[in-house]
Amino acid sequence: MPSENTIALVTGANKGIGYEIAAQLAELGTTVLLAARDPRRGAAAADTLRAAGGDVHPVTLDVTDPATVRAAATEIRERFGRLDVLVNNAGIPGAQAAPSAIDLEAARELFDTNYFGVQTVTNAVLPLLRRSAAPRIVNVSSGLGSLTDMTDPASPLAELFATLPPSGAYIPAKTALNSLTVQYAKELREAGFLVNAADPGPCDTDFNPGAPCTAAQGARVAVRLATLGPDGPTGGFFNDEGPVAW
Repeated sequence: MPSENTIALVTGANKGIGYEIAAQLAELGTTVLLAARDPRRGAAAADTLRAAGGDVHPVTLDVTDPATVRAAATEIRERFGRLDVLVNNAGIPGAQAAPSAIDLEAARELFDTNYFGVQTVTNAVLPLLRRSAAPRIVNVSSGLGSLTDMTDPASPLAELFATLPPSGAYIPAKTALNSLTVQYAKELREAGFLVNAADPGPCDTDFNPGAPCTAAQGARVAVRLATLGPDGPTGGFFNDEGPVAW
């Protein structure tokens, strides 16, 4: 799908993988709406990308605050008239504890951002996406949410999962997000939407300092899914190498 004249909203885009997704889409000629909770950080990130030649506009949006989400949707409608691409990237690592030990309020906070935040933003901008000739939704997930890889001893990632402590929130939220992606794809298929989940892999960001991949490398799969042609997949889960097991 040609990216020129395409309008894309990327949440949590003032740093890390979200910033790199915004940067790579801007390089393709996309008009990027760079969403961030902190308006100053969002504006600074957008300024940097505009200085590099990108058509990038900051949008204040907190995925856990429906009022800011509604305000952002209204701003997009009034300024741009439609939306072609939504990249739900915003997320938090949250509390790390086993299911039996995690503070439930901390778990709810994580789900509010990493799962319900996706629904809040997606539902708010769906009317704008329906105005697009080629609507695309990309949910930034994680291979850690793969039920197959976390339970199959023959999985290439079995050794990794064996070393990970049980997770009471982050991993379950990514598994839930994967399922939600499939449900949106099912609901919106007839309307021409392509809805997919992206696994950026372990990237050197605030989430995972010292990881082997750069944020720019992690962003590539989301950008590819955001720019799929009309015959592209929907309801899938992909990393930079191809499909990821559910």
